Amino acid sequence: MTPLLSFENLQFRYEPFPIGLAAPVMDDDRYRQMLDNFPELQRFTAIEDFGRKYALSEKHNPRYYRALVTENPVWRELYYWIKSPDFIESVLDALEARHIELGVTPRITLKKHLSRIKSAIRQGRPIRLPRKLRSRFEFSMLPADGGHLLPHTDSPGKIITIVVSMARPGEWDESLGGGTDINRPREPRYQYNYLNQQARFEDVEIIDTFEFRPNQAVVFVKTFNSWHSVRPMTGKGSPLMRRTLTINIEEF
Repeated sequence: MTPLLSFENLQFRYEPFPIGLAAPVMDDDRYRQMLDNFPELQRFTAIEDFGRKYALSEKHNPRYYRALVTENPVWRELYYWIKSPDFIESVLDALEARHIELGVTPRITLKKHLSRIKSAIRQGRPIRLPRKLRSRFEFSMLPADGGHLLPHTDSPGKIITIVVSMARPGEWDESLGGGTDINRPREPRYQYNYLNQQARFEDVEIIDTFEFRPNQAVVFVKTFNSWHSVRPMTGKGSPLMRRTLTINIEEF
C-alpha cells in the first residue's frame, strides 16, 4: 500500500523515554483534504476520566465512526492504511533506523516462527509466542477553553502512540497552550508507572514541550516512565479546538 504518513524527518530525544517529532508528516494536499473532512464536534463523545477532551473512535460513537471511515474516501484510505501490517512495519522500521528496537513485528511466517522455536530449544530458553500487534486511530479534540490531559504514561497494552496535529496554518494560537509536555515526577518514587496511574499537574515538572503546530506528528514509545500531558489551555471563551488524529499500535 502507498504510505500516507512520512517519518523521513522524524527526530527523537531518548530521555527520559523515546519521543520525537516528524514534520511534515503528510503532503499538503492530503492534509488539506483531511482538514476539510474532519468530523463535526456533535459527533464526538465527551471524555472526562483523565482530562477534558472529545473523542470519536471505534469505542466512542462507534456507529458513526464506522460509517465515516467506510463511506468518506479520505478517511477510508487512511483507515485501511493504518489497519495494515505495512503501516505498522513502516513505523517499526522508522524507529529501528533511529536505534529503537522493540522486538516486535506485525507479521511472522510459520518458517520463521519454527526457526525461533528450534533456536530456543537448542539454547534452553523458554518458547515465547509472537507478540500480536494491531493499530487503530481516533479523532480527538481538546477545547482551547480549558481542555487538557492529566499526566499519565499510557495503558500497558500500547506500544507506540502517534499524535498528528490537525490545524490550518495560522489557525492555532500557541499562546493558548496545547503542546504535548514531557513530564517527570517531582518525587522519584513515582517514576515507575507502567500501569498508567494518573498524576496531578503539580506532581510533575515539565522537561520539554512539543508545541501544537500544523502537519506534524509527535511519536513516542510507551515505557514505565513515559509521563506526558497537555496542560489546561487558557482560551477562555474561545471556540477553537485542538484537533488531532491519535494513532496507537498495541498488543492484543
